[in-house]
Amino acid sequence: MRPGKFITFEGGEGAGKTTQLKRLAERLRASGREVVATREPGGSPGAESIRALVLNGEADRWSPVTETLLMYAARRDHIERVIAPALGRGAWVVCDRFADSTRAYQGAAGGTDPALIAALETHILGETRPDLTLVFDLPVTLGLERAHARAGSEMRFESKGSEFHERLRAGFRAIARAEPQRCAVIDATGSLKAVEDEIWAAVRNRLAIDG
Repeated sequence: MRPGKFITFEGGEGAGKTTQLKRLAERLRASGREVVATREPGGSPGAESIRALVLNGEADRWSPVTETLLMYAARRDHIERVIAPALGRGAWVVCDRFADSTRAYQGAAGGTDPALIAALETHILGETRPDLTLVFDLPVTLGLERAHARAGSEMRFESKGSEFHERLRAGFRAIARAEPQRCAVIDATGSLKAVEDEIWAAVRNRLAIDG
């Protein structure tokens, strides 16, 4: 059995992560791998219930610390019920957001103490860490334009204002600089095909796969 791999997609609003995750999942499946495509917050029934609480309502519905705790409650259930079992049987897991989103949204942009987030990572994630994180980067104005164009019901974070999103972008960039062996920065301003090709190159080179 080939070992499973865990790939996470990170970045601000409107970066195109969801579309590209689907494309990568299809490409990996075509190469003969079992692929589990999932998302956060959510990915398991319990975590999806928490998602509804976190992503809806007014911008100030929850404090950043409360958001952090809710995110980690959802994440633990997601790990236990979906991510860890899939990796254990050799599947590849591709996940739209994971722990770096808490670092960036609730930490860098929201102001939650990084020590609290680090402690939760240690106790909740355990050995479940991404093999590769794709950090989608694009200007805040462009990302918010895209996000509002596709506007759905879950717009709580999009409504937090440009200053919040500038801190968010800086937070993701800082994560990528601090962990270059794990993180690959993706230029999300390109065409769908250009971004897809950049992602595939990163996956092939970083995870040493053929195809």
